[in-house]
Amino acid sequence: MKTTVALAADAADEVNNVARRSLVLAGGGMRVAWQAGVLKALYEGGLRFQHGDGTSGGTMNLGMLLSGLTPDEMCERWRSLDVKDFVSLLPMRDYLKGFSAKAMGDADGIVEKVFPHLGIDPARIRMAEGMAGSFNVCNFTRKTNEAVPHTEIDLDLLVAGISLPVFMPPVRRGDTEYLDSVWIKDANVIEAVKRGAEEVWLVWCIGNTPRYRDGAFNQYVHMIEISAAGKLNEELDWVRELNERIARGDSPYGQTKQITLHVVKPEKPLPLDPDFYLGRIDSATLVDRGYADAMRYLGARSPQGVALTPEATQMQDAGVGIAFRETMAGHFALGAGDPKAGAALGKTSNIQLAMHASIDVEDIEAFIADPQHVSGLSGHIDFPPLGLNIPASHGVFALFMPGDEPGLRWMVYELGFQHGGKDYYLAGKKEVRVASPLAMWSATTTLYTRLHEGRDASGPVVGAGVLSLGVSALMSLASTFHATNAPSIGKSMGAVGKFIGFFTRSLVSTYLLRR
Repeated sequence: MKTTVALAADAADEVNNVARRSLVLAGGGMRVAWQAGVLKALYEGGLRFQHGDGTSGGTMNLGMLLSGLTPDEMCERWRSLDVKDFVSLLPMRDYLKGFSAKAMGDADGIVEKVFPHLGIDPARIRMAEGMAGSFNVCNFTRKTNEAVPHTEIDLDLLVAGISLPVFMPPVRRGDTEYLDSVWIKDANVIEAVKRGAEEVWLVWCIGNTPRYRDGAFNQYVHMIEISAAGKLNEELDWVRELNERIARGDSPYGQTKQITLHVVKPEKPLPLDPDFYLGRIDSATLVDRGYADAMRYLGARSPQGVALTPEATQMQDAGVGIAFRETMAGHFALGAGDPKAGAALGKTSNIQLAMHASIDVEDIEAFIADPQHVSGLSGHIDFPPLGLNIPASHGVFALFMPGDEPGLRWMVYELGFQHGGKDYYLAGKKEVRVASPLAMWSATTTLYTRLHEGRDASGPVVGAGVLSLGVSALMSLASTFHATNAPSIGKSMGAVGKFIGFFTRSLVSTYLLRR
């Protein structure tokens, strides 16, 4: 029985001369949950592919696709995955070997928990039709990369594809040992092109900024970045030279037009695996960010793609900042224009809306200096009349933004999203105004919210309600609060102190000094 692949191209594409597309899923450790959000956006954007290639962590998402999961199902499985299932310890006797131990852990957790939860099924992968797949593994014995066709994949090779040296042991098959191929390449663009791709869609989440960081772990990560980006840059040079040949009428792999590269990547590097494992970021947030990053690229993309240069995967460096996650929920009703009236109607019909927001203040000093105190916001929305886990394409957060009357400041939470082919914008404000200190708790935890049609708050209001932050949600928020991009403990503590100081001064000014 064949496996249907959601992102597979239609057979009619060949007849209609639609460009042959290849989806290249690069690695990124456990953080490749981000790619599931990207794939959801690509699917909604109508993109389909004749071929998919995966390396390192990207093989997991390729395996999910070729096992027959839809992008929505992929997002849900990543959201509900317990990241600690990735970790599986070796027998104690292996650790007694000290530096002679083969690895820090084994693959038992991945085989017994992660793969089944993610729906990765080697048998179904082998039966996939409509989109050919290739899974990259490192043949350590020969020091070569092997792109294994999906029709030949098995469990051992899937494990080998994510067996990163130091962290997991190699997989032995006969006299050959296999490993994660990231040290040779992290994105096999050449494989895509040799299969006839005229559009290569590279989904890239390995960090790539100019800054070199101190510390052994950061430098281990830099080695991966150097290997991954360095090999990719060589392959882009190869594609550029091939395009010159195609222009002269010499097309060895059958392309009839220039090969175009599209790159979906984070604006700034994603948090590393330890942050994911320690709960500083979760898979739901990664999925949401992937969706937003892809929607941003789709909205601005050029038909010519991106230049075939090292800048293709470069990201912006971020200053020292802070991040936290916040969930607010409350009664909400479509058709209401006033938040309080919407809350009353929502209570009568027992309909609630939940906003799951991830706040990322990328530079705490710039944030405080900004008179509007504005930063980015990603997240998703649960609202049964429209759906659950609806990811936002863009968002805004502001803390103590000056209001439109003296003594009023706003905490702003806004998320734009799509449903049923239409744009919506959820705009909420907490009203912090001069009053008795007894009003402080209610003011800072109550979000008066309106739902607008369109991509911003200028559109007509189609719903309203009141969301709130409960005590348990506040405790959850506090557990996720942390500094980001800090090169040392001192810098981390300094960023946290600056944010808390700004927050405290603003409350004191409003409720004690009353100005």
